[in-house]
Amino acid sequence: MADYDVIVIGSGPGGYVCAIRCAQLGLKTACVEGRETLGGTCLNVGCIPSKALLHATHSLHEAEHNFATMGLKGKSPSVDWKQMLSYKDDVIGQNTKGIEFLFKKNKVDWLKGWGSIPAAGQVKVGEELHNAKNIVIATGSEASSLPGIEVDEKIVVTSTGALELPKIPKSMVVIGAGVIGLEMGSVYARLGSEVTVVEYLDHITPGMDAEVSRSLQKLLKKQGLNFILGAAVQGVETLKTKAKVSYKLRKDDSEATLDADVVLVATGRKPFTDGLGLQALGVELLPRGQIKTDGHWATNLPGVYAIGDAIEGPMLAHKAEDEGMAVAEVIAGKSGHVNYGVIPGVIYTHPEVASVGKTEEQLKEEGQCPRQGGIRRRRIRENPGRQGNRPHSGRAYHRPGGGRSDPRDLRGDGIRRLGSGSGAHLPRPPDLFGSGARGRPGLRRRRDPRLSKTGPAAAVAPIGPVLLRPPAIPPRGSGREQTQPLRDIGAHR
Repeated sequence: MADYDVIVIGSGPGGYVCAIRCAQLGLKTACVEGRETLGGTCLNVGCIPSKALLHATHSLHEAEHNFATMGLKGKSPSVDWKQMLSYKDDVIGQNTKGIEFLFKKNKVDWLKGWGSIPAAGQVKVGEELHNAKNIVIATGSEASSLPGIEVDEKIVVTSTGALELPKIPKSMVVIGAGVIGLEMGSVYARLGSEVTVVEYLDHITPGMDAEVSRSLQKLLKKQGLNFILGAAVQGVETLKTKAKVSYKLRKDDSEATLDADVVLVATGRKPFTDGLGLQALGVELLPRGQIKTDGHWATNLPGVYAIGDAIEGPMLAHKAEDEGMAVAEVIAGKSGHVNYGVIPGVIYTHPEVASVGKTEEQLKEEGQCPRQGGIRRRRIRENPGRQGNRPHSGRAYHRPGGGRSDPRDLRGDGIRRLGSGSGAHLPRPPDLFGSGARGRPGLRRRRDPRLSKTGPAAAVAPIGPVLLRPPAIPPRGSGREQTQPLRDIGAHR
């Protein structure tokens, strides 16, 4: 038995960031993790491996379609699937080992095993019982399925199984046109699979700006993804080497089936709290299984906090990281804060698409009058295309991807600015978020995931909050520079 100031259950983006920050604030800290490696779902079977495959297959796509245009000529590369999976595993290993190094550096104890909370102030790991003044639940989420669909992670798979298929399937059906479905569908479409995405709604990317969603669908269709929208999946029949997906169109109740070598169930995720003993302790849960917390991430059980996918809100790694930082500050007697209004969401397809703030549809539902602003670009072609809110081809900038469907052609006005309380809805977020959302006070939030996960944690030094000095801005018409004051960006950096 050991005594700690803080025990964090779960070592995902929220958990490991919280544990490291608690240790840096002088608290004796331990982190419970049952996997063989740290990093949780995100680093092991989620964000990082999927982005490794997206990067590898995008490089393949560039070599096949754009290299010759840029004067890079040669034989088209062939795919060694085992080597690509090995590359993915190497990326995972580099990141998970980086978290382990940071734990040792900051003197965070790794309690190996699956944890439970038998009583307030106690955490049980295996057969060992540990005392903790504060407990932070950061157990993340797991893939959810549909009724009547049995996942075997061989033919009918979740995102976890899709990351380690033994061979590239000739055909794949993706159930769900959200972030996971579109990203993994893009991976296998680039590898030559015939990919069909079946979505219950009549549009892809639920919750995204409707016009951006429509434009993205057109571009993905050009890349080889097929879409069946407004279709309710009735079931999946698993045969010896393939599966049959039956669905019903909502508009006319007509039924049809699809044959596929692999079926990817990408219908969302749900909080993973099994085995913690929350019901026996009387911890309040929300109707969808999330842990109920107050404004300081505290549950109704004194000394027990919860963050990340286990609580209400978007299931995003960088949202969990912010909450991990903030709750560490709260436990240490400081003031932790997360500005949920400026947390971006990104889809790492090609083009990459992101949003921050409310959509036009949400503003209209709230009775606000959306307004749009944009970036005008000089047109240099004889046929400048169409202006307004439609894509057009006339552009006075370099197109890194080649071809006519540059990511920034999604909207004629470039960045959508929709009004007070909203934000930007735009393609190619790494390039444009800095300017597209600069008008939002406090928005300096990086998007996530990135292939390197250890940098942000390593940058959180124990000397206190990071100070950011915005770049000097010269006033128009003067030779002087106007320097803005230092701003404490605290928990949300």
